[in-house]
This record gives sequence, structure tokens and C-alpha cells, in this order.
Amino acid sequence: MARSRFYVPTLLFGCLMSIFATTEGRSAEPIRYILRFPAPQTHYVDVEARAPTEGRADVELMMPVWTPGSYLVREFAKNIDQLAAAAPDGRSLSAVKVRKNRWKIKTDGAAEVRVTYRVYGRTMSVQSNWIDASFAILNGAATFLTLADSPPRPHEVTIEPASGWKSSVTSLPSADGGSPHSYTAMDFDELVDSPIYVGNPSLYEFEVDGIPHVLLNEGEGGLWDGHGSARDVETIVRTQKAFWGSLPYKKYVFFNLLCETGGGLEHKNSTVLMASRWATRTRSSYLAWLNLVSHEYFHTWNVKRLRPVELGPFDYENEVHTPSLWVAEGITSYYDRLLVRRAGLCTVEEYLAGDPPSAAEDRTINEIERLQTTPGRLVQPLEDSSYDAWIKFYRRDENTPNTNVSYYVKGAVVAFLLDARIRAATDGAKSLDDVMRLAYERYSGASGYTAEQFQATAAEIAGTDLSEFFHKTLRTTDELDYDEVRDWFGIRFVKEKEKEKEKDDKKPNGKPPKAWLGLATKTEDGRLMVSQVKRGTPGYDAGFNVGDEILGIGEDRIPAGQWGKRMEYFRPGETVSILIARRDRFQRIEAVFGQEPPKRWSLEITPGASEAQKARRNSWLGE
Repeated sequence: MARSRFYVPTLLFGCLMSIFATTEGRSAEPIRYILRFPAPQTHYVDVEARAPTEGRADVELMMPVWTPGSYLVREFAKNIDQLAAAAPDGRSLSAVKVRKNRWKIKTDGAAEVRVTYRVYGRTMSVQSNWIDASFAILNGAATFLTLADSPPRPHEVTIEPASGWKSSVTSLPSADGGSPHSYTAMDFDELVDSPIYVGNPSLYEFEVDGIPHVLLNEGEGGLWDGHGSARDVETIVRTQKAFWGSLPYKKYVFFNLLCETGGGLEHKNSTVLMASRWATRTRSSYLAWLNLVSHEYFHTWNVKRLRPVELGPFDYENEVHTPSLWVAEGITSYYDRLLVRRAGLCTVEEYLAGDPPSAAEDRTINEIERLQTTPGRLVQPLEDSSYDAWIKFYRRDENTPNTNVSYYVKGAVVAFLLDARIRAATDGAKSLDDVMRLAYERYSGASGYTAEQFQATAAEIAGTDLSEFFHKTLRTTDELDYDEVRDWFGIRFVKEKEKEKEKDDKKPNGKPPKAWLGLATKTEDGRLMVSQVKRGTPGYDAGFNVGDEILGIGEDRIPAGQWGKRMEYFRPGETVSILIARRDRFQRIEAVFGQEPPKRWSLEITPGASEAQKARRNSWLGE
């Protein structure tokens, strides 16, 4: 069981709390919760909440509609049922739902109200709750009701584990008195930002600068390398501590759920990760996991403490728009793999190659290539992508690549260009590293930074006007210029391979190019279905739609699993008639095959790079 008694709030926040937590000379009374798991196999947690009324005739309880770090209204209240209220003496009290996520309780003069409700949790995602017979992971926003429109007050949580469960783990400090499975949050923000695990995990503990860290692995199954992964996580912690200069917490928990899915969500003193228990068995999958760890841990500083001004204080009931998610997520995406490289956990070649293969992409790909092959980069500016995250980024559809650009992807590329611009402007004396540290020093308190303040900080470090750079990269859809970054670091795009391939294709014994329409397909119930049509491809020009079932080319049928193989029998430039079924009606589409664009944006070290370029590259990569 991992619990912590350590917690030291910042001086400013502590002062604010001392003001808000006093009413007529008395400390604000806490809200107390008990979490029970009488039948976890049914995916329910039973919650009992005792809230002070402070003499009011009625009180309102509220549940968040979203969780910080994931900018989508998720309507967590949809998973609540059997809510009831009572006075301390057992009298039933009126509880009426007055909004989608609020309940009004008539107090009848009671000093506190006891509210009971059940929460269903069977969503295996980092934003929600999962409860089953083996373990539970609870996110605060998806679990707890609190007093609406109330000043900050403590929130105390006691857990009654299901039969056979031995551990409860959270970054929350233990409650006074040392009772097992009892924790205290300074306020609702801390409660929401502190996931709770209950079950029987594998725990790996280490210290950095005397501060305890825990890697919690759920579901190792004899496959995951627990000790090796804990050693590498410690290396990442030490590398990022060196980057920022200090650790801003008194305890940190890595919740690593090996549940055959993926994702990560940052919290102030912890992070929830999801991966496959097989991931330590191959280099590519393990490297992807290390990159995820590095990304979410970097958020400990960038987002959880250094944040856009719009993101705090948290408004848990409404969308909160900001143009600066490219800083929060994009710059974090730039540094995640870079700091894995600086930690010595990947090679220079692995870093330059980009992200390891995933289910969506069957080959290594870097952020520049991902950006340059997304048609939406010419439609949506980066700041708009950030601002519209609530309605676009988390609500992707088949047309998303044609109209949207990711603030993760383009944000990381802009960060790369900005880093090179600062290094060149200061002759290597300063970098984006210095921008992040100065911004953290200035804006990591209660207020946060505006978009203008962050950009001014970057210009200050660079010692030059960056207004044109930021206007072009953030507010227009102009193509980005990579010349400066290549020249400064002595790296290049592997476009020469395109010429080599063209020469090989012309050789008598060379492998001829196969046909290409640019369609993404999937097999669904034994049918070959079009799943994506990108703008600028032969398939887009021919008029294919997502949802079309491809049946044959000419008079020949195409089995569902043979689309890629069949393309080898045709050549670019051939005109064909393709039989499809669209909304259960047969139709023919005339299409002209093209040739798949070569991989043009891969990075490699420039042969014959100068000694100055080598030195600058070594400084950047931590050689």
C-alpha cells in the first residue's frame, strides 16, 4: 500500500487558502466521502458524501462535466444513479436535479446532509473510471460531487476496498491519525487532480532528491519488465529535474495500467498511463511507452503549474477556450522524445526517425512528416486548432485530416523551429529550454500566462523580435520554413532517397511502382470499406466517400483483405472502373491510379556536417 503524509502548498496558494477557509474565525468544514465496492464485478462504486450546510435552507451539489487536461465535455453525471439525501438522524431529505450536473438538497435545518449515490465505471480511458473484480481506477471529476459555488474547503476520502483488495494508492496525503485508506485533499481542485487506485498492484519505489516516487503497474501478467521500467522512469525523472532545476512536489505516482489500450493524462502530482503488458518485449513499443512517460511527466511543470491564464481557476461546468494549447501540449510533445534522448534511453537515429510505429501508422514517422502529409495544415491555423479543441480535436471524423491540424503535432514542429531560431539568434547561448524555465519562474503561480506574455518571454530570451515568426506559425496556414533548423543542427530531410527510388524504378530489374489511390480502408464484417479519403489524392479526386464498400476493379472481385496486394498488379496512370456499394446501391467510379508519394520528410544527420554544426547538434541532443 502506498500512501503519503507529505504535502507542502506554495506560499501564495497557502495564503489564499487561509483566507477562504475561515468563516467567522472557524476553519471551513470539510466534505467527507466514503467509497465502497460491495460488488466490483458490477462496475459500481458506492459513494457516501457528508456535506456541511452552514445553516442554509438548501444546498446544491455539483459534478464536473470535464476533467482538466482533456478538453471535451464528457458529462460524467450520466454515470450517477440512485442518488438520495438524508439528515444525520436518518430523516429523508428532498433531492431534486436542477441541472444536468447539479442537485438541490433541502436541508430542513440539518447541520449536514448525507448524500449517497452510485457511479458506474466501465470506460477504460485515462479520463474516466474503471471498476471490475480485479481493480479500480477512479478519476476525481468522474467520481465526486461537491458543494456548488462554495469557497475552497478540505475534502476527506475514506476507502473501503473490495474483498481481496489490499492496496489503495493516490498522490493525496494521508488523513491525520494515519487511518488506513484515508486521505485528505486541501480543496476540490486537488481532489479532482488526484486519481485513486484500489487493488493489488506491483509497486516500485525510488527516491530522487529525497522525494519518494512510485511506479504502480497493474496487470504485469508475467510479461512486463517491472524493475527495468522503474529504472528507466527514474532516469526520466532525473533528466527532467535537471531540465527544470527542481521537483515541485513532495510525492509522485505513475499509475501504469497494462490493460491493452493506450493513452495518458497528467495530474499535478501523478499521471495515469495505459499500455500493453507486452510493450517491454519489443524495442519500438517500449520506446513508445518511454515517450509517453516523458510527455505526461513534463506536464508536471508545463500545464499543471505553468499554464495558460484561461485554464484557472478551473470552471468545471463550462468549456474553457485558449489559443495556447500549442504551448501546453505542442511544446510538451517536442520535449517528450527529446528528453528521452537526452536521458540516454534512445539513440540519435531513433530520435531523428520519430515516433515508433502505432496501430494508426505502421512505420516510424516524425512530427514534420505527420504535419506535411495532413491537408488540414493548409486550412486551420494553429491557434484556431487550440481554441476549437472542445469541438474539433476530440470529435474527429473522416474529414478531420482535410480540415484540421493538431496542436500537438504542429505545436511540436513550431517548438522545434522556435528552438532553432533562438539558438541561432543567440549564437547557441540560449534555447527554448531557457524560455520554458523563465516562463515557469514568472508565471507558474496562481495567475498563469497570456499568449502575449509567453511570446514576449521567448522574444526576450532570443534578444530579437519574434512577432513575424509567431504570426506566421500560429495565425496563418502558410507552409513552414525548415531551412534554419536544418542548417543550424546539421540535419537534413532524406529527399535524396526519392531520387534513388526513381532511378531504381527505371532499372530493368527494379521493382516497378504500384498503383495508389490514397484511400484508407478497413475490413468490417468481411467487407472492404473506405475509412478515410484525404484531400489531394486520386481517390478524393475520383469521388470516393467514407463508407463506400469496394467490391471489384473492372469485372474482378476484390476480397476484403486483398486491397493492398491488388494494387501491386496495376501501375500509376492506369484508368480503371471500380465497383462500389454506396448505401446498398451499386455504383461505378472511374479512377486514375497515382503513385504513392515517397517518404520525403524523414530526418538524418547531414553527411559532411561542419564541426560547428556537430557541436550545436550535440548540445541540442545532449551528446
